Amino acid sequence: MGVTEEAHNVKVLGSGEQVLVLAHGFGTDQSVWKHLLPHLLEDYRVVLFDTMGAGTTNPDYFDFERYATLEGYAYDLLAILEELRIESCILVGHSVSAMIGAIASISRPDLFTKLVMLSGSPRYLNDVDYYGGFEQEDLEQLFEAIRSNYKAWCSGFAPLAVGGDMDSVAVQEFSRTLFNMRPDIALSVAQTIFQSDMRQILGLVTVPCHIIQSMKDLAVPVVVSEYLHQNLGGESIVEVMSSEGHLPQLSSPDIVIPVLLRHIRYDIAQ
Repeated sequence: MGVTEEAHNVKVLGSGEQVLVLAHGFGTDQSVWKHLLPHLLEDYRVVLFDTMGAGTTNPDYFDFERYATLEGYAYDLLAILEELRIESCILVGHSVSAMIGAIASISRPDLFTKLVMLSGSPRYLNDVDYYGGFEQEDLEQLFEAIRSNYKAWCSGFAPLAVGGDMDSVAVQEFSRTLFNMRPDIALSVAQTIFQSDMRQILGLVTVPCHIIQSMKDLAVPVVVSEYLHQNLGGESIVEVMSSEGHLPQLSSPDIVIPVLLRHIRYDIAQ
């Protein structure tokens, strides 16, 4: 196993010809795909990994400078694919990993047959002619809450992000993976993600994109999926699901898994 694979807890499962890479979002790790995974193993070779900074990775490997931009994560993704000698894959990117995949696909479009973007957003902050869902002061409060009492922030943020009641298994699961992160790393990652603006690069993304979103999501207003659809450079398709929350693959697997499977298998160009 290579250095990159080890650092990211890379697992390769399943036996298909086609390679499928599952990339998780902020505050989770590869376990967020547990409901989807069993449906993929017969038909695909599935690559799972943990993004640097996730609670399951070694905090000593977290380079605050490298991960001050999303490009640092995109380089990691490309390094994993290179180490595994993968020449082509479908990437399913959840949350920030949708944009990380987009960045990676700009430098190496040959590596990606398509991107499936689940709950992705190019910018979380509102702008003059853009609705991202947050004002700067909302973010300042969020960062301050992380700084002052990380554990309290986790238990408040988890139910909001997941949507649904505090006692749900999905909320408990997200609380667990969120709380596993080292607080200073969590703050740094949150700042990088929430202050990112990827709108300028969307036109450079030429691989087909499948944009999938919950109808109600604290982090990503539903208009964002349409914005992505209008501004991505290649062919794209949008599906808004009847699910709620930012981690629907965890909280509403019965709704989301069939949708994901359909988009993974479906070719826009057909």
